[in-house]
Amino acid sequence: MRQKPEAICTVALIVINAAVFFILTLFGDTEDALFMLQHGAMYEPYIIDGHEYYRIFTCMFLHFGISHLLNNMVLLGALGWNLELEIGKIRFLIIYLGSGIAGNIVSLIYDISSVQPAVSAGASGAIFGLMGALLYVVIANRGRLGRISGRGMLIMVALSLYFGFTSGGVNNLAHIGGVISGFILAVLLYRKKY
Repeated sequence: MRQKPEAICTVALIVINAAVFFILTLFGDTEDALFMLQHGAMYEPYIIDGHEYYRIFTCMFLHFGISHLLNNMVLLGALGWNLELEIGKIRFLIIYLGSGIAGNIVSLIYDISSVQPAVSAGASGAIFGLMGALLYVVIANRGRLGRISGRGMLIMVALSLYFGFTSGGVNNLAHIGGVISGFILAVLLYRKKY
């Protein structure tokens, strides 16, 4: 009997994000910006003036509180599972990490011109990248991929961006940068299965 394929990278990313969160909670308050800065959160002066470029990457694995983590991991599970099974592990990881980094760079560019740069962390830029990539994959498959429709994906992207803009403390530029870069990376990497 043939085993059903599993989205191993999606599961691994959820486990890594959860592990980082729970380890950090042993040592401090993940809702405290200073504590998060000490552990790799993104902050424009530290990156530009301090040359701590690694923060553009490390901040993708940090979350401000349990609800921030849970919201992101639920979306990562739903989007990642569908996308990884369709495009494969390597392409999935390229899109996830590439979108997260690209989203953070877009946010960083804005923060350079901002009077009050923000401390930011979270996987949402990468997750929005999965959303953008899945949107392209659905479009490439004539508007349907299993139970996922093109219209449903467009509504999901629009609602997710809307909720970001109407909520406080959300890094909307990372979301926009993520969804656009995820879409572009999928255009470059995805080949429809026949």
